[in-house]
Amino acid sequence: MSETQPDPRRLPAVYLAPGPYAGGTAWPAGPPPGWHPGRYPRGPQWGDAAWGSSPWGGPAAWGGPVWGGAAWGPPARTRWDVPPPPGTPYDQMARTVLNRWWRPIVGTLAIVATFVVISIGAGLVAYLVSLVTRVPMTGSGPRLFADPVLDLGFQLGVIALLLPLVLGAAWVFQRRPPGSLSSVALRLRWRWLAACLLVAVVSVVLGQAAEAGMLLSAGVGPGYGWAGWGAFLPALIVILLLVPFQAAAEEYAYRGWIIQGLGAYFRSPWPAILLGAVAFAASHGYTGWGIVYVFVFGVLMGWLAVRTGGLEAPIALHASNNVVAFGLVAASGDMNGALEQGAVPWQALIGSAVQFAVFGFGVLIIARKWAIQTLSR
Repeated sequence: MSETQPDPRRLPAVYLAPGPYAGGTAWPAGPPPGWHPGRYPRGPQWGDAAWGSSPWGGPAAWGGPVWGGAAWGPPARTRWDVPPPPGTPYDQMARTVLNRWWRPIVGTLAIVATFVVISIGAGLVAYLVSLVTRVPMTGSGPRLFADPVLDLGFQLGVIALLLPLVLGAAWVFQRRPPGSLSSVALRLRWRWLAACLLVAVVSVVLGQAAEAGMLLSAGVGPGYGWAGWGAFLPALIVILLLVPFQAAAEEYAYRGWIIQGLGAYFRSPWPAILLGAVAFAASHGYTGWGIVYVFVFGVLMGWLAVRTGGLEAPIALHASNNVVAFGLVAASGDMNGALEQGAVPWQALIGSAVQFAVFGFGVLIIARKWAIQTLSR
């Protein structure tokens, strides 16, 4: 026997400590069958000076030997959040062993109620700040501040608060890793997001060019202009800082939470994709052809999320599209209409079709070449 391991044959005749042989059962001829002194479920080795004494004169922190696969000591701690089993597609990532029928419903109600409360609270805080700083406010329409750039920043910031709410609901109510909303890899895949962002920029530029060409051919000005750097830079800073979070928050809510929430009930992802697109269109103020544009955008983003196993592609196109749209408005100096939504000319749908086609095909080609993960591991 090693000097650091006790000889089991010299153990006391009666062992009274907790374990399979507690209660006074003697070891007449050595340890039980299958016991090996080198098998320890946890802890340092025998003879460690930092350990105290045990009932055998050995380490106090030792969990005990393993007999037939059963370890002595307390059971391992259970994780609060449980990941989905391997081989799970993106739309069914909420189907963990802890999934229950009520979890997506309660989580959805909590997200909506908390967001309403936070939005009201943010409005009250803005009102108090206005009183202290004497920043003028307006009560006309959905706008809160008279300064259009400040109002845009406030509106984008409030929408961005959806992001922590959705991530928190996945952890608290569904007891799964919040990263399961990001992708099947349980995290946001930044290299894949960067690739999707490059494709998104190209598709948005080509879409804007096609839209401008269709509008000019119909005798309608595309509305481009230049108001100077003094008007453009402050708005651009707000747009670049907040639009990515606003776009990501909407994707986590409409493509992440809704698709995975309904995925807990349906095997097919299409009911969730369509419902998410309907909810996305209903949350915007577009009319006529604008509703068609927003709905198709939501369907494409939902399908790409399931097809590529994550939200990277939807976030890339949503953020790029919004940055360019707001940026063009800021360049023209007409920030008062930055958040106005209404009728959209049908010619604009041609540009949207070009944008969607270029982005969809480009993302699918790169995803296939890179063998992007689409199932959990």
